[in-house]
Amino acid sequence: MLIQNESPFIAHVFVCTNDRGGERKSCADSNSQLIKEKLKEAVDSKGWKGKVRVSTSGCMGVCAQGANVMIYPQKLWFSEVSPDDVDAIVTAIGQIMEKS
Repeated sequence: MLIQNESPFIAHVFVCTNDRGGERKSCADSNSQLIKEKLKEAVDSKGWKGKVRVSTSGCMGVCAQGANVMIYPQKLWFSEVSPDDVDAIVTAIGQIMEKS
């Protein structure tokens, strides 16, 4: 039987790691797996585990603008993300955490 619940997370961060194997541009071409790993490390180091979840996402439909990172339920979408942009995303998550 279907059970509907409310998310236990204040913010859920989705990192597209779609890899098209070089056939067309994909988020994996922009080191999205490294971006995800760095975000997970930052969430752990900030003590946000259990409040912020970092998950792998399949294609979000805009790989040409990848790597893509999306934060819900806040509806924040970051495109053309590189590993150097992780600090800016962590700052955005910190602002969400301050408001909660």
